[in-house]
Amino acid sequence: MAEADEIVVAPDKRLKTECEPIETIDDGVRELAQHMLDVMYATEGCGLAAPQIGQLIQLVVIDVDYAKGKRKPYVLINPRVILADGDERETGEGCLSFPGITVRVSRPSHVVVEARNLDGDLMRYEARENLMAVCLQHEIDHLHGVSMLDHLRPLQRARMMREYQTKLAEGARPGDVGDE
Repeated sequence: MAEADEIVVAPDKRLKTECEPIETIDDGVRELAQHMLDVMYATEGCGLAAPQIGQLIQLVVIDVDYAKGKRKPYVLINPRVILADGDERETGEGCLSFPGITVRVSRPSHVVVEARNLDGDLMRYEARENLMAVCLQHEIDHLHGVSMLDHLRPLQRARMMREYQTKLAEGARPGDVGDE
């Protein structure tokens, strides 16, 4: 799958980089957003951040519904977490940039995010105790150089990094997930 070849995989330094805000929403941004959706769907992800395809700008695409047979994509430009609260919820997270592993990550169960859409309108997204809440936080983390492994304690992080490197050596590709 050619789209998988476009995914930047760890330990690429671009995944640790703070991304620049998008100043102008133009045809280039719209084309990039559509391309990111195409790559995300082709690799069976539910979210993709621009640095994951080597673009160091604040752009995220998400679709947590397509697995149910319908597409409902969201494009978030310059997203900001306004509120992250509620009980901590631990879920298994995968990441296209860490193929072959699934990591147990604890995150706030409720999140409110503001972002611009492709028309430049300021939108507010709220999610509670669902995949959308996890995905919003996971993808926005990428824009700030934070990965799911950064949420682990040092020993867990080292163990998961070893497991990831083993899976990569065994040929894991973006879209491959591991056992929880």
